[in-house]
Amino acid sequence: MKAVSLLSSGIDSPAAIYLMLRKGMEVTPIHFRQSPKKESKVFELYEILKRYGKLNEPVIVDAYEEQAPVFSKLAEIGKAKWTCLFCKYMMLRKACRVGHEIGAMAIVTGDSLGQVASQTLDNLMIISTASDLPILRPLIGMDKEDIVRIAKEVGTFEISIQPEEPCPFVPRYPVVRGSLGEFEKIKEKLVREGVL
Repeated sequence: MKAVSLLSSGIDSPAAIYLMLRKGMEVTPIHFRQSPKKESKVFELYEILKRYGKLNEPVIVDAYEEQAPVFSKLAEIGKAKWTCLFCKYMMLRKACRVGHEIGAMAIVTGDSLGQVASQTLDNLMIISTASDLPILRPLIGMDKEDIVRIAKEVGTFEISIQPEEPCPFVPRYPVVRGSLGEFEKIKEKLVREGVL
């Protein structure tokens, strides 16, 4: 069973990958590069995680090329608060494309319900429309303490908590409970503008 997985430099996504490797999945991680520090941490995490199963080399996507034009356009049209939702939507869309290219049957994410703005039930429903592959969320019902415990047991925790630059794209007031209808209207506008 092949899957692609979003892999950040944080605590959650490495724990999610570990759980899927433990189930016997072959996982190809995808990292959206924002900085050399975060990318360096991702490769350290990869070296640890590949001990637990079939983990392919990470696919690196440049966030500044792939996503920044959309974020700029959102700010230009007064919709900057939707940035986090479009960020995750575009990550899943790219993961879906890579998944189809390599014959993957699912996408794995480190989503944990309600933990951050993009992980409310409303927003998870919206970002899930980016993929026609099933999205597996092994951490969805876990508390942060449970996820931290897994990360410590696996050996990824100390890497994930190393200092790094904050995300340069996060808006001041992100949408917490998005409306699919409004998201679709904004998406159509971005498509017409040629940035999505």
